[in-house]
Amino acid sequence: MSDLARLLVPVLRWNPDDGFDAARRTAEEALELGVGGFILFGGPAEEIHRLISEVSSAATRPLFFGSDLERGAGQQFPGATPLPPAAALGSLDDATISRRAGELTAREARAIGVNWVFAPVADVDIEPRNPIIGTRAFGTSPEIVAAHASAWTEGCRKGGALSCGKHFPGHGRTTADSHAEKPTVDADFESLRVDLHPFRELIDAGVDTLMTAHVAYPALDPSGAVATLSRPILHDLLRREMGFEGLVVTDALIMEGVIEGGTEGEAAVRALSAGCDMLLYPEDLRGVLESLRSARGTGALERGRVSAALERAEAALDRVAGEAAEAGAWGREEDRRWALETGRRTLQVVRGEPAVPEGPVRLVEIDDDTGGPYPPYARDALGRALADGGVRLDPEGAPLVVVYADIRAWKGRPGLSSEARDGVGRILADHPDATVLLFSHPRLAAELPRARHLLAAWGGESLMQEAVASWLTGREDAVATSGGGLDR
Repeated sequence: MSDLARLLVPVLRWNPDDGFDAARRTAEEALELGVGGFILFGGPAEEIHRLISEVSSAATRPLFFGSDLERGAGQQFPGATPLPPAAALGSLDDATISRRAGELTAREARAIGVNWVFAPVADVDIEPRNPIIGTRAFGTSPEIVAAHASAWTEGCRKGGALSCGKHFPGHGRTTADSHAEKPTVDADFESLRVDLHPFRELIDAGVDTLMTAHVAYPALDPSGAVATLSRPILHDLLRREMGFEGLVVTDALIMEGVIEGGTEGEAAVRALSAGCDMLLYPEDLRGVLESLRSARGTGALERGRVSAALERAEAALDRVAGEAAEAGAWGREEDRRWALETGRRTLQVVRGEPAVPEGPVRLVEIDDDTGGPYPPYARDALGRALADGGVRLDPEGAPLVVVYADIRAWKGRPGLSSEARDGVGRILADHPDATVLLFSHPRLAAELPRARHLLAAWGGESLMQEAVASWLTGREDAVATSGGGLDR
């Protein structure tokens, strides 16, 4: 084992075909190397709890178990409580809601075994053409984002998990996706103060960790290095000027924005040297570890930099040591009811008077979320909830147009495809008064000018489908029944 391995956080991912079989093999190999923890994607809450218990028992020291839970523990783990997207919460302009969302997320995460929540998103939704942030941000105003991200962080602390503000120093201006390429933000320093404001507030609120952006900011570092690899951004700006003393973790090392045609090992050495403490989602564990060892041996990686990273990792783990929440304490009815009520409150009538047609109803689904590496959210919640609310579904009924168009990393665009727009247009040509349900950011309604009656729901996850059905049918006693799934 190597102390350098303690800075690595590889992935354990649920697979619908074999569950966690492959993940268990990955965990065994990673523990032999001495990794510091894991990032988890997908899997029923009961099974992920079992996996974490097994891995923890096999480890010789405490581990980080992190997950992207921007929309509650139910975002990743069916059985836990799903929450509306951050933009939906921010639209309510009530910080107590975001605080409760953070606390609920952390409490359920700890019950499952996750001690590090990769949230909140502190990016400001500045650029509508951004293909990766959108509804993940609390809003378009730095003050709104700062208030809600800070409240969420306070709730997360109360719930007992580590928080992680992302993506420093701000991913809200990009028009490229750092999963696929290296974005550059050409804004001057004065403009970037807007992006930095929420992070300053998060630091004051006591955020535990920050995640870097694989984005270049020439005004902050003229070399053109992305923030993850930039000492001027991570050391000079974040540590010295902004005073952040907590743990800094990279965004995923498999992303092209940080690799830029090189290797994960090269990126890992540069990231650690620049000021990152933990290295997230390396796939080539042995290759990365060998690169780090070699760099330390030659002096290219300072030993003091490694020691500081290890100290911060140990301090963060100490903050989540001790008793976790009660196992099984997730997906409680009162929490699901609150989540659904909150989701229903966030719905926005963009045009006209959206309503369920009289008589039998035919759901006409235009799905703009298919074709990527991971399946979209299940599409059965809306029909089921409408039926539970008394709507008679019939293939020959009057059309209710449903448009799914979530932010997805693989799309490389924030808006609707031409196929989706044309599909809606064809339906409205024959049924001009049909209601359109847009499961995406309300601003995408501008791409559907012919829709006379349009209700926007921020996202296509099951919770928001159920919230729409509850709103349309007036059934306020409903409880969210589903949520979670693969996401990245």
